[in-house]
Amino acid sequence: MCRNVLVVILVVACSAGCLRKKEPVLGQRFEDGFERADLGPDWRPTGGNFGIVDGVLRTQDSRNHTLWLRRRLPPEVEVTFDAWSESGDGDIKCEIFGDGHSTSSGEGAYTATGYVLVFGGWGNSMSIIARMDEHGDDRKVTRKLKVQAGKHYAWRIRREGSKLSWWIDGQLLLEYDDPAPLTGGGHEYFGFNNWEAPLSFDNLAIRAL
Repeated sequence: MCRNVLVVILVVACSAGCLRKKEPVLGQRFEDGFERADLGPDWRPTGGNFGIVDGVLRTQDSRNHTLWLRRRLPPEVEVTFDAWSESGDGDIKCEIFGDGHSTSSGEGAYTATGYVLVFGGWGNSMSIIARMDEHGDDRKVTRKLKVQAGKHYAWRIRREGSKLSWWIDGQLLLEYDDPAPLTGGGHEYFGFNNWEAPLSFDNLAIRAL
């Protein structure tokens, strides 16, 4: 009897201690200009090739190993940053309202936990907003704008209610009105992502709406 009680106590204690600690909630505003030598404690790398060079966040060949911000997002939020690709393939990518720790397995296979935004993906042939599966039939697609290698683009992503909107250089690129919005536990984080193209990110700002 005593042994059984002890086992139960140990299991409960381990379960409580092993639960993933929640990150702090985003304040009214968060900013990162990457003016330092390393990623620092605000970011959770998951194995990708992310680093800071000359005040800019850079990555290449990260193969869906997301770099997650260690802040929980409110349901309604605006995210802005500058991004550019040194490749004619474009393929500038991020994820929003993910779980804050998921990453690819094997050689890059990955089902996202949030919304994936890809600018100039698939050989710079299309841009998308996808709900968890970037290859899914429910993704929103446009072919009206292509990435120019080396050009800096101002991104703005905003969610109000069920609608996720995405602007590039002040131009509305895509919207995703989700009848079952990804919110709450498992859908509270923002991350930069990458497949193969050499990408750079800078001047990140996030504010609660």
